[in-house]
Amino acid sequence: MLKAAGVFVIGGGPAGLAAAIAARQQGFRVAVADGAKPPIDKACGEALLPEAVAALANLGVEVPATDACRLRGVRFLSSGLSADALFPSGCRGLSVRRTTLHSVLTERATELGVDLLWQTAVSGISGQEVQLKDRAIRAQWIIGADGSNSRVRRWAGLDSHSRGHVRYAFRQHYRVRPWTDRLEVYWGERSQAYATAVGDELMCVAVASGNPSLRLEDCLPEFSELQARIGSAQIASSERGALTANRKLKRVWRKNVALIGDASGTVDAITGEGLGLSFRQALALGECLKKGNLAAYQVEHRRLALRPRLMARLMLTLDGRPAFQQRTLQVFRSRPDIFRRLVALHVGEVSPLHLAVDGVTLGWELLTA
Repeated sequence: MLKAAGVFVIGGGPAGLAAAIAARQQGFRVAVADGAKPPIDKACGEALLPEAVAALANLGVEVPATDACRLRGVRFLSSGLSADALFPSGCRGLSVRRTTLHSVLTERATELGVDLLWQTAVSGISGQEVQLKDRAIRAQWIIGADGSNSRVRRWAGLDSHSRGHVRYAFRQHYRVRPWTDRLEVYWGERSQAYATAVGDELMCVAVASGNPSLRLEDCLPEFSELQARIGSAQIASSERGALTANRKLKRVWRKNVALIGDASGTVDAITGEGLGLSFRQALALGECLKKGNLAAYQVEHRRLALRPRLMARLMLTLDGRPAFQQRTLQVFRSRPDIFRRLVALHVGEVSPLHLAVDGVTLGWELLTA
């Protein structure tokens, strides 16, 4: 029976498993506890942008080609207009079912010797102890990876945060032959829709809006092209929902406790960055645990979030503004170089400094469109 661990991770979703793998790679004995049983599912767009794929590779995680679809770029669509951009040369994205990704991460953690305590609830933390139902386990470091409503965050006194406008996301799968190798983003008057292939005969479709009552079936008529693609395709999964918002914490660590993933703050799902950001956080956290310096993790955590937050703010300016959406897509069609660089910025292949130059150009083009 496990009595002590160098690192104890509370929460066994993708962020928690990534943190466990990164810590194990640094030589720690690691335990993960979660009240659920794998594979754990959650509403998400299921697209992994190139930085997420690269971070998984650094964790020694590779999604089998038979279980994923390759993403080659991004396509924006709005009221009959579209703009398309490939990822920069050498970059590859993937789309994969959340349950498949969780299984692959679990296999990697098991391979490395992580102690996985499934269906095990954590009732509290105190100093260097994690309290389970039947015993306490000593831990040098405690990692909170228990989601946006994190109890670890509250127990550690790290709950002070700012949060932007909350949106509501819903996801479902359809049995239909994929029509695209892009991450497709559909802009509507009341909501956004996302479509990506996750199998030879399976498409993931998600919607997000500011209305909790606006479910996926209510939104689809707003996106005639997407609705035509889906047609009468068989629904292949139950609808799942989740909140999405930009939430920034003042601190992500205290004493021997650190937070990761949604427990450490969120970036609106409009960026598609959530999973990739948590994987990059895991790698940074592993390095900081090895050095015994969580203050350095705070600095790196803020740095990693800068670009996703910037992209979220930029993309949310299109939210609920049909005329602005139309003008923006017209500019992207007439100046595809601007859209390509925006996508390159999104996946970390160019510096945010490029945005200053392109921002002036984009602003002028919008004024004269």
